[in-house]
Amino acid sequence: MLQQRAALASQEKEAALKRLREAEYSSFFSSRHTLCQHLDSCIANSISSFCQRFLLANGVRVGIGVLLRAFKLAKNKSFRSLLNLKLLVSEKDLIVREEACRIGLLFGGFTGCYHGIRCILRRLRKKETILNEFFAGCIAGLSILTLDDQSKRRTLALYILARLAQCIYNLAKARKKFHFWGSHWQHGDSLLFSLACAQVMYAFVMRPETLPESYLEFIVRTGPISRPVLKAVRESCRGEPVDVDALSAFLSSNSNAKLELATNCRLIPCTGIHAGRSSCMEQTSFAARSAFKKTFPLYMSLTFVPFVVLNLQKFMQAPMHTFLTALRGAVRSTSFISLFVGIYQGFICLHRKIAVKDHKLIYWFAGAIAALAVLLEKKSRRSELALYVLPRAAGSRNSLSLSLCTDSDSGKTHSNVMCIISGASKPARKHPHKLIQYFA
Repeated sequence: MLQQRAALASQEKEAALKRLREAEYSSFFSSRHTLCQHLDSCIANSISSFCQRFLLANGVRVGIGVLLRAFKLAKNKSFRSLLNLKLLVSEKDLIVREEACRIGLLFGGFTGCYHGIRCILRRLRKKETILNEFFAGCIAGLSILTLDDQSKRRTLALYILARLAQCIYNLAKARKKFHFWGSHWQHGDSLLFSLACAQVMYAFVMRPETLPESYLEFIVRTGPISRPVLKAVRESCRGEPVDVDALSAFLSSNSNAKLELATNCRLIPCTGIHAGRSSCMEQTSFAARSAFKKTFPLYMSLTFVPFVVLNLQKFMQAPMHTFLTALRGAVRSTSFISLFVGIYQGFICLHRKIAVKDHKLIYWFAGAIAALAVLLEKKSRRSELALYVLPRAAGSRNSLSLSLCTDSDSGKTHSNVMCIISGASKPARKHPHKLIQYFA
């Protein structure tokens, strides 16, 4: 009799637990947990978060593409075509549908998964802790897989890592645990940006393969120096024979300039850097003006479109004020880029006026000095720019290390100390494949 009662009680307990689990499961779709602060059900909150962020991100990307297309049509002075929707937004000329969808899935998927997983963890753990947010963020971060380009995923991951380091450092500094020397400086963010740009511009000239192809293409398109000229500069810096015929053919086809140069030259002169313009001041001015014209449409789109999409109500209340604010910000950012390009070009020309031999580190210092143009930007924007460039500099970290460890002029290696500083355990001459594999 006692055994039957115990078995019956056990069955009733299991049935009660089953009904409780079913109720909790159904409440996820029909109601919210007591710890949840959203008003609707958990599943509805997750879906609405996904849809909202997807539409916003998708709209921003499409809007930027349309505005850039409008600038391109206006540049060709075909103003009537701006009213032709077929020329303005056709799939043939405006291919942003797939990219916009992927960006929307990235932001929408992250937000929707994050809120949904937090609700699930609240129900399973019966409490709200930091661990819930941590695990929800880790799982939601897998939405980065919606990007099909591995270089974009890597760049985004490095950017988020830089943001994480910034948050940890700010927390430690606020609690007076530790802080870096010089962190209280007024222009510490400008110094960080300068160091990051120095590494990026060095890699741009000497090790372009260490930069993402899209980022490298942006620098080449913005600057006045083309890839064949950069290739000749790398060959002269490394002591390799310069392909004079290819360089001369390229210069003559673009500027009808003739270049007389020896294959074993140690410095590409200004006539090879900016053929067609004998004056370095003229070339510097041209580089700055050209960079302004090329980047203004991009910065105007990046400034105007996100504000309109994300703050539509404010834009409808004061459209002219919004437009003028975006225009002022775009002009300021574009002026910074054009000044950066002009200073970099002027520094390279100045070096060729006073030196007879090129050196790799000249391009590192040129990038560091040109980056001081960031002082034109607002104070709040400087740290943003530093964190944007820092992942690129970290991704190209092997460029400076490999160049310092290996001396191409003599075929020998430098001291073991430099290789140890750069992260290599042995000289590059003995194990070059291991060194490259280590930095990769």
